[in-house]
Amino acid sequence: MAKKTQSKKEGVSYSGEKTKTGIPLTLGATVLEAGSSKKYKTGDWRTFRPEIDQTKCIKCAKCWLNCPDAAIFKDKDGKFQVNYDYCKGCLICQKECPVKCISYKAEEK
Repeated sequence: MAKKTQSKKEGVSYSGEKTKTGIPLTLGATVLEAGSSKKYKTGDWRTFRPEIDQTKCIKCAKCWLNCPDAAIFKDKDGKFQVNYDYCKGCLICQKECPVKCISYKAEEK
């Protein structure tokens, strides 16, 4: 690893690491802790709230597979549920459901 140096004009940079233009790379945003989304509930700004009709669900798991926030889970009875603490209301689950058992409502705050 290159030696870390300090420059008042350019911030923190690493000697020997330069872009094609010759400008030293500066230290940008740093992730200090992995898995922080588990610590912080991210579903509180949702506009739409998906709801699964369990009587229509065929348990194909397409909603679970396609959820970008991993907010859909299978409960102990084998039914798919939505964890609203992390669901952002993108409705990809609804679009991917082959039997259209997922509907949505406007989120009420």
